[in-house]
Amino acid sequence: GKEVVTWNEDGMLDKFRYLPGHEMVTTPPEEPQAFDAVVALDNSVKKRLGTVIPAIKDGALWINIDHHISNDGYGDLNYIDPSSPATGQILCEFFRDRQIAITPEQAANLYAAISTDTGSFQYAGTGPRTFQAAMELVAAGVNVAQISRDMYENQPRRRLELLRHALNGAEFSCEGRVACFSLTLADVDRLGVLPEDNEGIIDHLRSVEGVIAAVFFEELPEAKVRVSARSKDPSVDVCKICALFKGGGHPLAAGARVRGGLEEVKERFLEAVCHEIRNRN
Repeated sequence: GKEVVTWNEDGMLDKFRYLPGHEMVTTPPEEPQAFDAVVALDNSVKKRLGTVIPAIKDGALWINIDHHISNDGYGDLNYIDPSSPATGQILCEFFRDRQIAITPEQAANLYAAISTDTGSFQYAGTGPRTFQAAMELVAAGVNVAQISRDMYENQPRRRLELLRHALNGAEFSCEGRVACFSLTLADVDRLGVLPEDNEGIIDHLRSVEGVIAAVFFEELPEAKVRVSARSKDPSVDVCKICALFKGGGHPLAAGARVRGGLEEVKERFLEAVCHEIRNRN
């Protein structure tokens, strides 16, 4: 019975257009609008909502639902559960606890949210609660085979070109325990890739034997660099490292946007990662 709009700074990404109701997701308008309540999902820092923020007039109740341990509790109401590996799991449990029926379309979206955020049920934190939620969503009507094909077997060719670039340009440091690759603005133009194509590429470097941490450096306009870091050793906390650069996330998966040139940011960040590895408990 509520009148709802759904905004994302980049609108609906092409890779998620298989999801039911994807047409509801739009970019924020230029003129601010008034709302009774705003629900921010899977977002640990308010400023990362980007152009959504100025599109909302003052006076709304902010509800912050998230699972990142680095969430700073920016909502008027905060529902933050770092023990959950996915915000989709939090929502599924929320609906279950309040006996709210989930439609097949809603189930598909929640299942996709859980599967993608857990690396297809592989990442740390995935546990009995996660599989319980997945079971309930499948019982609600999720076609696992179809949605898995849509999620993982329908990649644009440009993403393959990006993977080729990453593997050809991979660098190893810290006695082979750190792997990284970089993407310049010129690379983006040459390959024709979109920001959404980057997701998951870093996992190919993290999977190399002997590598403890992998880092992806993406040059952005206005002298900034987007850093994505992954660890496969709990004693190497990449969230703590990213916090040194005003970023955050999870202990094994985190990121930051750092002001500076690509090579300078890369040198500083890799130095911090190597320091963490050499001084781990």
